[in-house]
Amino acid sequence: MNRLILTTAALTLAAGTAMAADVVRIGTEGAYPPWNLINDAGEVDGFERELGDELCRRAELTCEWVVNDWDSIIPNLTSGNYDAIMAGMSITDEREAVIDFSQPYAPPEPSLYMAMSEDVDLNEAVIAVQTGTIQANYVVESGAVLVEFATLDESVSAVRNGEADAVLADSASILPIAEAEADMTVVGDQVFLGNGPGIGLRESDTELKEKFNAALQSMKDDGSLNELIKEWQVSILLW
Repeated sequence: MNRLILTTAALTLAAGTAMAADVVRIGTEGAYPPWNLINDAGEVDGFERELGDELCRRAELTCEWVVNDWDSIIPNLTSGNYDAIMAGMSITDEREAVIDFSQPYAPPEPSLYMAMSEDVDLNEAVIAVQTGTIQANYVVESGAVLVEFATLDESVSAVRNGEADAVLADSASILPIAEAEADMTVVGDQVFLGNGPGIGLRESDTELKEKFNAALQSMKDDGSLNELIKEWQVSILLW
């Protein structure tokens, strides 16, 4: 059964008026640091939590965070379990055929391979990726052998236990692991995929899209979005 967990304390970011604020439920995975994670207090944390909170404040929305498995995160948006997705989800043509997106909130970040040996032949290797990601599509097209896992952690574990030769994921997620783990190293060239992550929305929610876009643009204009990107190190590129 897929996880669908409402955070214990709903985040209230009302505008300080007597009018009741709109309530927006934001779905995230909570398992893709630094984009999103569950902290020691059991709460949604990470770059997207901090960004989402600020967007809701600027848009005068009351927001609740919902944790949902990655493999059902789009279906549960379209079925109405929440109103938006902030989960490191890159904007792609395939996804735009099903849902709508805000403008991107981070520049496209290169993906990196990580392995336990620098000698791995990526053209002949078994590559572990998180299922349903743009990296999975790339591996299929590259001709390498693809193995998919529900989470990034499981993909990394597959390399450690010999199920896969390398893992491919966003550089913001790969680099901290490679730097912290002596048995892991970045291999091969950078791979540029997608158009950057955006807020996933139902195609009918045009008003909500406009509110998020306005808030995002204001953060780009005043430099605060770049500050968050640097703080959480989700991209080497800035707006």
